[in-house]
Amino acid sequence: MGGPFPAGGFGAGSPAEGVWQTMEQIFSAFEKRVGTRMGKGDVRAAVLALLAEKPMHGYQIIREIDERSGGGWKPSAGSVYPTLQLLADEGLISAEESNGRKTYALTDAGREEVAAAGTSAPWETTASDGPAFNVLPKAGIELAQAAAQVRRTGTPEQVQQAAAVLDEARRRLYAILAQD
Repeated sequence: MGGPFPAGGFGAGSPAEGVWQTMEQIFSAFEKRVGTRMGKGDVRAAVLALLAEKPMHGYQIIREIDERSGGGWKPSAGSVYPTLQLLADEGLISAEESNGRKTYALTDAGREEVAAAGTSAPWETTASDGPAFNVLPKAGIELAQAAAQVRRTGTPEQVQQAAAVLDEARRRLYAILAQD
């Protein structure tokens, strides 16, 4: 078997060593492909697109982007709040404080800006074909974390069981591709 996996599958050599090396390779491969950083223009476009739908506070904006990108992009408060301030300074949004929270809404100028831009929302382009492609890397990272935990704290028998589960998962993933 070629590729990044140990020869003979997950069970080759020392089970703990093989599982750990393989999960490290998977984790680093997904980590390189799945970035959560977007450009400043993307945060701006995302904020405008969401506020075109309804007024929101900053945390709602962050959560909506995360959900709509399928977990592939979660902007930090350090990128969203300065963007909100900039948009307010430009007169594209207004802020209204209620119950200790600022809720942001588009102004008339903001609605004109969104209409003139007419582009797709940035979260629709964070991966090859949108949010559906972000779920696999996220699941792979979570799997790698679980395997690493078993390696660190599991007994030799538990590590062997984990190796068998991962080997079966690999076979089932290839079976999905073989269905075409």
